[in-house]
Amino acid sequence: MKQLLLFILIGLLVNNLQAQSFYSDNGTAEFTSSVPLHTFTGTSSSLTGMIKTDERTVDFFLDLETLETGNAKRDKDMLLTLETDNYPFAEFFGNITTPFDPDALNEEQAVKVQGNFKIHGVEKEVEVNGSITVTDEGLKVQANWALNLEDYNIEPPSLLIIKVDKQQKIAINILLKPYTEEKN
Repeated sequence: MKQLLLFILIGLLVNNLQAQSFYSDNGTAEFTSSVPLHTFTGTSSSLTGMIKTDERTVDFFLDLETLETGNAKRDKDMLLTLETDNYPFAEFFGNITTPFDPDALNEEQAVKVQGNFKIHGVEKEVEVNGSITVTDEGLKVQANWALNLEDYNIEPPSLLIIKVDKQQKIAINILLKPYTEEKN
């Protein structure tokens, strides 16, 4: 009897995943940048995201002022370069374009997401490769892609003739938990 009850509860959880929203405001976003002979990483633990499994939509944003590289001068220069007073957020909204099975518990699934990424006031359509793992707690999402600063009208900072690489490696990692939107 206990096994039957457990099976029913798991079935309800999995069926609930198919038409549910998942949300978190404490994911991690990282960028990796380099100058000749030196690489550095900026990190934020304030990535906010939502996935609606029934609509296959993804929505993420990051307050760029929460990024830190471990060097106060570099952080200040980064915020000036990104002009965070005028463009405080990086945002992505798109759709999962590859098969995704919300019933595949604890199985990492490779996914592609296509949508619009906006930073520095410029919005571009991008395709991002990542993975989603359905867990007992929610959806574990990971993704990596490269961003070309010039595509977003961001002038790579320089010191004399040494410039920061225009290609930035971006990575996100977030656990989105089940979320019920209140209807007013």
